[in-house]
Amino acid sequence: MKASIINSNSENEKLIRKLYSVAESQDAKAFVELFTDDGYFWDVSAGTKYYGEDIGKTVDVYAAAFPDMHRELYELYVLEDQNTVVVELSLNGTHKGPLQFSSGIIEPTGKIIEVPCCDVFKIENGKIKSFHCYSAGTILLGQLGIF
Repeated sequence: MKASIINSNSENEKLIRKLYSVAESQDAKAFVELFTDDGYFWDVSAGTKYYGEDIGKTVDVYAAAFPDMHRELYELYVLEDQNTVVVELSLNGTHKGPLQFSSGIIEPTGKIIEVPCCDVFKIENGKIKSFHCYSAGTILLGQLGIF
């Protein structure tokens, strides 16, 4: 597979833009429907993989903690194989609700976050097969005043 980047308005790019739009509208069910039946979401910084309906939990968790969550897309790259999409972005919002982690809950701090993130998607037959989210967890915790 060549790793060259192409400018694209491909169906895969449209799919990923739709995923972010659905996340912005906080529609967990529609979010899950964009994945293949065996697809998954991997929150790398939290060390957790989600499958099936559990994929929608990520939308619900961030919507509860950051009701004004906005994903600012900086760059979107479609690799030449057309089945890989890489996105540089930031996760932005105000911490107004409990933030659930597998290790516990961070109660609302009222602080604003702007967390750098890189997402890598594999697409199969018009759906998301895998979504690896590399958010800067230490920056998030620092911005919330935990560190």
